[in-house]
Amino acid sequence: MAERIRTAKGRKVSSTKWIERQLSDPYVKKAKAEGYRSRAAYKLIELDERFKFLAGTRRVVDLGIAPGGWTQVVRKRVPKAEVVGIDLLPTDPIGGAIILQLDFMDDSAPDQLKAALGGQADLVLSDMAANTVGHPQTDHLRTMALVEAGLEFAGEVLRPGGAYVAKVLAGGADNNLVAELKRRFASVKHAKPPASRKDSSEWYVVAQGFKG
Repeated sequence: MAERIRTAKGRKVSSTKWIERQLSDPYVKKAKAEGYRSRAAYKLIELDERFKFLAGTRRVVDLGIAPGGWTQVVRKRVPKAEVVGIDLLPTDPIGGAIILQLDFMDDSAPDQLKAALGGQADLVLSDMAANTVGHPQTDHLRTMALVEAGLEFAGEVLRPGGAYVAKVLAGGADNNLVAELKRRFASVKHAKPPASRKDSSEWYVVAQGFKG
């Protein structure tokens, strides 16, 4: 049964509904109990349980790292893996991770990430999403631009056989992007993990077997 907050005086209806949803969300409660910084950690856990892309990784890039839930999962599942993350938002330190506070779309970001990485990556993760403006087509285009930029970066840093996992929106990656992914990777799948809310438009694309 959903929990209701005691008072909503002076609070917008949308804010009240969001807080009530957070209070009654089992993934939020589970994340708090298990020490993860966000419920998003379970999206990565569920994707990895299906696609097994974390096994054997040694170097991982986390694009859009804040607040750090995905990197926590990587470090817990593959303790020897080193992570380099980037986000425009501040992110509290995580053991075994180098975190850059910088916009990934900044011209200097790719080189800074490569320098911190110190070698080829086994996996590039992207949970980035553009700030929404409320216009579905515009929001989709803005987020897909981030997915494409992430793919371009992944093509520069992944070792042969590596993987790229990125958040997309309803409908998944468009045909041109899927074609490019299939050109560069042996396997390209779309998935919506159970931890992703049913009313959310987010999906994930999982590209494995980088051809180099």
